[in-house]
Amino acid sequence: MSVEWEAPAIVLAVRPYGEGGAVVTLLTEAHGRHAGLAKGGASRSQAALWQPGNLIEARWVGRLPDQLGAVSGEMVHAAAARALDDPLALAILTASCAVAEGALPEREAHPACFHGLVRVISALARGPEHALPLLVAWEAALLAELGYGLDLTSCAATGATENLVWVSPKSGRAVSEAAGAPYADRLLALPAFLRDDTKPSDAQEWLAGLRLTGFFLTRDAFGLQHRPLPNARAMLQDRVATLLEPSENA
Repeated sequence: MSVEWEAPAIVLAVRPYGEGGAVVTLLTEAHGRHAGLAKGGASRSQAALWQPGNLIEARWVGRLPDQLGAVSGEMVHAAAARALDDPLALAILTASCAVAEGALPEREAHPACFHGLVRVISALARGPEHALPLLVAWEAALLAELGYGLDLTSCAATGATENLVWVSPKSGRAVSEAAGAPYADRLLALPAFLRDDTKPSDAQEWLAGLRLTGFFLTRDAFGLQHRPLPNARAMLQDRVATLLEPSENA
């Protein structure tokens, strides 16, 4: 008797396996991060399907629930192909998938993380400037899902709820502008959009957000696995930093 399921899925990673096959890692709402063997997955005919960031309709079949199993899929949204002409969009796509693959436990459902990543991928269709704030918020939510949530509701020192502009790297709690001023060089900047998603944001705030969530991802989600932050995530942060560099022709 076989075990099987069908579900919308995000392709997180693909690795060649054997002659023409590929081990594909997916993220689904109910089955979490889940791998499967795609027969012919490395072939030219299937290469476009199994690209990180693509939204697909997946089917997984195995003889036993804990087997690798076989996976097949149909394209729903070719996010990877759409991002190819925009280096920043492609960096967002590959970084978010790398973080999900590395941080989420295998076969453990995290529906909020799945839907949050779908929102990031969908926002890329409108441009990276729409996706970056969502990515930072998704990473913060991912940290919370894994038990490393940030407390951005009130100042760790005074209890104030206004003018929260820093986060303590030790506690992960917000710090007000007044309370944090003497220690500003030791605190992490808190971008306004992370507390209020109606606030506009720019490259400086995106970078602050990536540095903030990147610090806690590195220390907690990946550090406790004795693994570094994925290279794709580090490269995204570097790419956003270059947006703030003055133009050579300025």
